[in-house]
Amino acid sequence: MSLLKIKLSFSGGIELLFDNIKQTSVEIPSSINPPNSTTMKDLISWMKDNLLKERPELFMSGDTVRPGILVLINDSDWELEGELEYEIKDGDDIVFISTLHGG
Repeated sequence: MSLLKIKLSFSGGIELLFDNIKQTSVEIPSSINPPNSTTMKDLISWMKDNLLKERPELFMSGDTVRPGILVLINDSDWELEGELEYEIKDGDDIVFISTLHGG
């Protein structure tokens, strides 16, 4: 099985859910759900199982990220890239930014 090396970044407070990691490089299976390619939906599930340290309800809602979390794929809003259906490519830079702040 081949691996995809991608860079993940977290900011806006969401890094607290990921053990205060602001940036990390990870290798994920290139086909988590054969014979399909690995999608953002697969990545989010993989992140929940392998990186998320606490309070998954603050990161996920169902099988996607919660409203209020901005996702950028290679500096583009993921809404322009197909959101959950975007196929992860080797070298992708994916950023998760929380736009919600407590008061």
